[in-house]
Amino acid sequence: MQASHDFTSGSKKNLLKKDLESSDVFSIFYHNIFEYPLTFSELAKWTSKNPPDISAKVGYKNGYYFVDGSAGLIYKRAIRHRFSQKKIKIAEKAAKFLSLIPAIKMIGLSGSVAMDNAERGSDIDLIIITKKGSLWTTRMIVYMMLNLLGYRLRIPRNLKQKDRLCLNIWLDESDLKWGNRERNLYTAHEILQIIPLINKKHTFESFLIENIWALDYWPNAVDKKRIIKINTSYTKLRNLNLIEQIAYKIQYFYMKDKITREVINPTRAIFHPNNLSKDILGKLAIDKQ
Repeated sequence: MQASHDFTSGSKKNLLKKDLESSDVFSIFYHNIFEYPLTFSELAKWTSKNPPDISAKVGYKNGYYFVDGSAGLIYKRAIRHRFSQKKIKIAEKAAKFLSLIPAIKMIGLSGSVAMDNAERGSDIDLIIITKKGSLWTTRMIVYMMLNLLGYRLRIPRNLKQKDRLCLNIWLDESDLKWGNRERNLYTAHEILQIIPLINKKHTFESFLIENIWALDYWPNAVDKKRIIKINTSYTKLRNLNLIEQIAYKIQYFYMKDKITREVINPTRAIFHPNNLSKDILGKLAIDKQ
């Protein structure tokens, strides 16, 4: 694979003296799909393992790598940084309130905001991990609490989602691992880009351990020191079995007619308002031909 560089004045000092590896070119191409040019440190972090063969010319300007002809994304990234920082503050404030709920073990920022790449109209994706046997009860409490506090929540099929909280991934601490059929390049990236806002008793580290397969795609994406064995002991809340069952049945009854590609069961609720996995993998398949 031949990778070319678009040199600008003063940029040569910051470049590697050797040509980019095929894994670097692929990573630049992959992130370019999301209109996200990479710095040198980000390129090192998001180096892919055994990437598909992608033919792309690479440009470099002002400290960023991008697919040749996409230099305008540098300015777009700066704008999205401003939008993302505002949304992160909203998420941090909400997470601080929600951390008061004993059953919540972790709250993480995900999606475009976690990558500092949100558009003005983007919502704010959150992943929430709960104590064993309390997911659906906790979910009801969270929604009531956020509504009482005046937070704007994502409205299904509404085009205006700016700064709304989208609680699209709920996991019971006993069911953190993604199944084999769900494992791919895109899902791995989504998992590894999560930023923990609330992390009780190393729950985020437990989540990473359960999904260590993601490092087969992006081996440098997280600090290896975080991938350590955690002694996991579940403290199931007492007298919650019946309440949890009722909470699950009530919410499932409300959602059952609307379920399409969502994953809904007693230990997880995963909603995909915009599931990009197939689109992104399809884009990669087309461009490597």
